[in-house]
Amino acid sequence: MLFLARMLLMGLHFIIAGVLGLLLGLCRPFNPDNSRLCARLYSLPALCMLRLRIKTEVGSLFGQDRPCVVVANHQSNYDLYVLGRVVPPRTVSIGKKSLKWVPFFGQLYWLAGNVLIDRGNARKAKQAMLETTDTLQNRDTSIWVFAEGTRNLGKGLLPFKKGAFQMAIAAGVPIIPVCVSTYAGRLKLNSWSSGKVMIRSLPAIPTLGLTLDDLPQLMERCHQMMRECIEQLDQAVNAKASA
Repeated sequence: MLFLARMLLMGLHFIIAGVLGLLLGLCRPFNPDNSRLCARLYSLPALCMLRLRIKTEVGSLFGQDRPCVVVANHQSNYDLYVLGRVVPPRTVSIGKKSLKWVPFFGQLYWLAGNVLIDRGNARKAKQAMLETTDTLQNRDTSIWVFAEGTRNLGKGLLPFKKGAFQMAIAAGVPIIPVCVSTYAGRLKLNSWSSGKVMIRSLPAIPTLGLTLDDLPQLMERCHQMMRECIEQLDQAVNAKASA
């Protein structure tokens, strides 16, 4: 019963947040800080409805004084709510072009200045990547990327795609890894408290002076750091749950 009530409330919230976010986008279209405000609009009420406790350690994410590429693990559609509360100012994300046609959400996602990529068209995808380099270098805007390229469904960190790391090297900006404890498939949506999630950002990884020859090592370094951090977060969450 509680699960059904929550899902109905979440569905209503999704529509209302979409409408409000769309109005925000229409009032100041393509403003890069729209993404942060819309993320909060979706996240904060949803976390209250779900009674999902979030603990954050994201000093390195908000301590940056220059644009960066944020790389996070991607577990489920609930990432919108879990990670929405830690999106820093002037940060946009990269999404599939098909998102543009999702009612309300797709239009506000576009108006928020996020980058939409047609992954089925190599030429257009490459052009979009060039635009992101300009965004990082000249528009005082960071870019948030789910480097796995798809949801891992809580089954462990998948191999990374190259795009985020190519962008960072091309623009010469640091990479900030953001790690989320494993929650996909573990939320207790039919219980009063849905569970606990921990989010931790890692120290910036510099890319200035790197070339594409350094790409494999950079990707492996970031993947290893994030995998180890997620394991630590999972251990901490499990220890508190059993205490």
